Amino acid sequence: MEAFLSSMPEILATTIRMTVPLLFVALGELFSERAGLVNIGLDGLMTIGAFTGFVVGYQTGNLWLGVLCGAVAGIAVNMIYAFCTVNLCVDQTVMGMAINILAPGIATFAYKVVFGDGSTLVQGVTMDKVAIPLLSDIPVIGNAIFNQTLLAYLCYLLVPLCWFYFARTRSGLNFRSVGENPQAAETLGINAVQMKYLASIVCGALAGMGGAFLTTCYTSTYATGVVAGRGFIALAAVIFGRWSAVGILGSTLLFGFFDAVQISLQIAVPDISYQFFAMIPYVFTIVALFFFNAQKGGPKANGKPYFREER
Repeated sequence: MEAFLSSMPEILATTIRMTVPLLFVALGELFSERAGLVNIGLDGLMTIGAFTGFVVGYQTGNLWLGVLCGAVAGIAVNMIYAFCTVNLCVDQTVMGMAINILAPGIATFAYKVVFGDGSTLVQGVTMDKVAIPLLSDIPVIGNAIFNQTLLAYLCYLLVPLCWFYFARTRSGLNFRSVGENPQAAETLGINAVQMKYLASIVCGALAGMGGAFLTTCYTSTYATGVVAGRGFIALAAVIFGRWSAVGILGSTLLFGFFDAVQISLQIAVPDISYQFFAMIPYVFTIVALFFFNAQKGGPKANGKPYFREER
């Protein structure tokens, strides 16, 4: 226990780092759900983003280009989801699961095409951390919070921007109206189908960036299962955060904390199987969903197909 307490500064730093991919994806899902699209295919979008980000970064030596291409790959795959759910009115849950099967399959196949069938994982590089002067010198919390990668800073900056967008801009209010009642929104001149596609673009981009973070900032390689269910945790974070950017920040930080704790416990208590500690974040996810279920305040049209001819 003493070793665990002494590692609290490192746990805090890990929490900030582990929160980033969750926050990227959860904010993307916020846009999707505000437009009435419940996308459970986030794991698939993260996987294709993680693979693309790693391969492009490895081949070009430009990790930022890798992140950008990861976002583009996320958008491309999510357009399949958007077309099927918006135009064809396919069940959103079924389509999300299809994305979770399709995207990792594409990533695994493409990885073997690019790097061959060797059992040794290809190692790349990760982004350097950037310490903010003065702030990073604050005792205990300074190095943990203010010594992160630029991509991490960008992620946290998105929180106030998303809050402002949904709360203070006309376009954000249009998003919210489509998620509540797309038929009524159409009568006010809002193009609900266009909004749903725009939401899918933003969701795909942010989910792809979240995946790319894992292979360009967190680890230096791509492997099957690198996402490890984080898409589903991000989905839970949106519900737990009450469909609010600030609430989502709090919930993802909490999930990130439990993830950091389980990593620290694996090191501090080596006698216990690491699988026991690895399940801590997922157990907390189940508990959070039990007490904060989706029926307590989400957008009214969430998950429902929209038939434009209905008025």
